[in-house]
Amino acid sequence: MADGGGDIGKTQELDALIIGAGFGGLYQLHLLRDRLGLNVQVVEKAEGVGGTWWWNRYPGARCDSESHGYAYLFSEALHRGWQWSERYPGHAEIRRYLNYVADELDLKRDIDFGVEVVSADYQGRWIVRTACGRTFSARYLITAVGCLSTANIPDIPGLEDFKGEWHHTGAWPHEGVDFTGKRVGQIGTGSTGIQAAPVIAAEAEHLTVFQRTPNYSVPARNAPLTDEAKAEIKESFEDIRALTHLTPNGHPFEISPTRTDEVSDAERLEEYERRWDKGGLRFRGAFQNLLMSKEANDTAANFLKEKIRGVVKDSATADKLANIDHPYGAKRPPIDTTYFETYNRDNVSLVDVRAHPIQRIAETGIETAEGSHDLDVIVFATGFDAMTGPLLSLNLTGKNGVSLRNAWAAGPRTYLGLQIKDFPNLFTVTGPGSPSVLCNMPVCIEQHVEWIADCIEHLEATGSGAIEPTETAVEEWVAHVNDAANATLLPTVKHSWYLGANVPGKPRVFMPYAGGMVRYRNIAADIAKDGYRGFEIDGEAASGVALPQDIVAAGV
Repeated sequence: MADGGGDIGKTQELDALIIGAGFGGLYQLHLLRDRLGLNVQVVEKAEGVGGTWWWNRYPGARCDSESHGYAYLFSEALHRGWQWSERYPGHAEIRRYLNYVADELDLKRDIDFGVEVVSADYQGRWIVRTACGRTFSARYLITAVGCLSTANIPDIPGLEDFKGEWHHTGAWPHEGVDFTGKRVGQIGTGSTGIQAAPVIAAEAEHLTVFQRTPNYSVPARNAPLTDEAKAEIKESFEDIRALTHLTPNGHPFEISPTRTDEVSDAERLEEYERRWDKGGLRFRGAFQNLLMSKEANDTAANFLKEKIRGVVKDSATADKLANIDHPYGAKRPPIDTTYFETYNRDNVSLVDVRAHPIQRIAETGIETAEGSHDLDVIVFATGFDAMTGPLLSLNLTGKNGVSLRNAWAAGPRTYLGLQIKDFPNLFTVTGPGSPSVLCNMPVCIEQHVEWIADCIEHLEATGSGAIEPTETAVEEWVAHVNDAANATLLPTVKHSWYLGANVPGKPRVFMPYAGGMVRYRNIAADIAKDGYRGFEIDGEAASGVALPQDIVAAGV
């Protein structure tokens, strides 16, 4: 259903309301409607399915997970009925895939597109209001709003004065942007900026990249899949599914069990070269202790810095790009197609805004401490208000008038990343405190959606009214999340969006769970098996929380 169909002024009664029609929302609808037989509706702000990929249409936008693992693996029929064309799918192909799934499972008849949630209040049931004036009442509210779906536009003075056009990569015009003959300024060199810069540079008269934080990147080595590869993928459903369930980050490749100090310098270099030539995120699986030891990480970091210097011809530009101040993989590790080669083009220049900060945006372009840059187009590749931003934008209010914004004033607090104290029957797909962005997203989404469906099935079967975590469970889980992160190099990066550091005023809290997807899956399953330990069901708490004391976080 499109265009927010429904009666204005009349509350629609539901068993469950799902917010978001991406990977999470589609599968959640399928399980709750088709497996449990509940009355379920999905509302989606966009005009079609896709979630994050509905909006991410910027130049060069493509997945950084390999296509055969970036898919639903709950159904062999869906797997066999679809064929990816490339090693790393582009944004348009991912949308085609999600439309294929939605059509195969007949999901669109229960999705309202063009409907934006503006508030949700718990009054024994969840009362959800939308921008178009519709109201829903649901026993269960499931947020499948994604971790990277709230664009972060930096507050730079003068943006309103700029006479050219500007765009954020996370809200790209569907008709595209013509850069022909234009002077373009790109702010940001994270994963998005690294993908966009080569494509923009090939079209624009001149591209100026404004870099605050130099970044590592490994070549994606993207290519069309051969007929042989396609046939092998189609016949390997069980193997692919099993492998994604056995690896800590949910990717269909193994992480080496070897430590950097267990091989000679020559052997270690040979392995890095082999991984570099293979390309993609497999590089970070070269050795199992890369995120556990600074000494081990330095071997990979120095290798990658030398690769940058070997690619970029101008030594001053190469030094700026290789002046990286954080461990490899401690921020999201980008992969690219000719990113560093782009700086060898005559029409591309790099501005170090750490040395020469942006002071303001003028009518004609960007002014830094070093000088002015005249521009026709500004591209903000500045990322997202990650993980918490999409949830806070829903204006959720739980029991006793407690708003989520106030409850999370010092940072997000959840149990398993699935539920929040004082917000009964609210389930958050890949919420803060779950592996989420440290993993191949469809794999952790499937686990969350299935856990939520099983929990709701338990509530329905036992005639229970409401479930929420205990305060003790939340406290112990937050402590466990912190312990898992602190066992790695991840929290050492003070300007990481994993910590919320890209958004001014946002609490600095490490948000995802770094203990690995395998460990998380086992913990969540054990909690459910023990009668939902750590939760209150109709005010009655299950037995106490007994989380593992040893922390294993290798390979995230």
